[in-house]
Amino acid sequence: MFSIYRKEISSFFSSLMAYIVIGLFLIVTGLFMWVFRDTSILEYNYAGLEQLFSIAPIIFMFLIPAITMRSFAEEYQQGTIEFLFTKPISDWKIVLGKFLANWTLVLLAVLPTLIYYYSVYQLGSPKGNLDTGAIIGSYIGLCFLSGGFVAIGMFSSSLTNNQIVAFLFSIFLCFMMHWSFDFLSKLPVFFGRTDDIVEKLGINYHYVSISNGMIDTRDIVYFLSIIGFFLLLAVTSLNRRKW
Repeated sequence: MFSIYRKEISSFFSSLMAYIVIGLFLIVTGLFMWVFRDTSILEYNYAGLEQLFSIAPIIFMFLIPAITMRSFAEEYQQGTIEFLFTKPISDWKIVLGKFLANWTLVLLAVLPTLIYYYSVYQLGSPKGNLDTGAIIGSYIGLCFLSGGFVAIGMFSSSLTNNQIVAFLFSIFLCFMMHWSFDFLSKLPVFFGRTDDIVEKLGINYHYVSISNGMIDTRDIVYFLSIIGFFLLLAVTSLNRRKW
């Protein structure tokens, strides 16, 4: 598994992929946090990172599928997947190795945003007037959310040898898992009856819950379940294509 992980990480940083991903994420979040007037921190009367944590899931919905679309689709396209299958390594280890590599790249893109925290910390009046607990919770929620999106993207990539198809299908699944349950819970058939249950099926509910600074084990279990479920689907898809 770690050989797959090292290979994927090396592949990312030997090309422009890693630098483009990290650069794009920082540029877009920086524009929303500091430049665009409607969302700029400088236009508000309080210090916080709400803009970062509200816009990050939308950016990840497009950025992470762009990272993961090559995970298996490229292997199928180039015919190197058969070489992987001949190695003395299980399908689970192949999937986990690629998953951890993709997730690492996303987390490396998030890491430089700590500069934003330092900047806002210094700008606070008095200095350091921040809800640090909520910010820590938001970072934890963002890490788990990105892991869920990576697992969804890898499952999408395992279904096809066309990277564009994998990219589009991954965006669709990420949107459905993150936001669609919020919309469904407001339908008349659910509203006032089981709307709270339907809402809890979506990623957004648990992401917001953790972002409030209260880390509930139920939210952690939910994210781990989402990651495990889609990785299981990816392994199943690999086995199907192998046969």
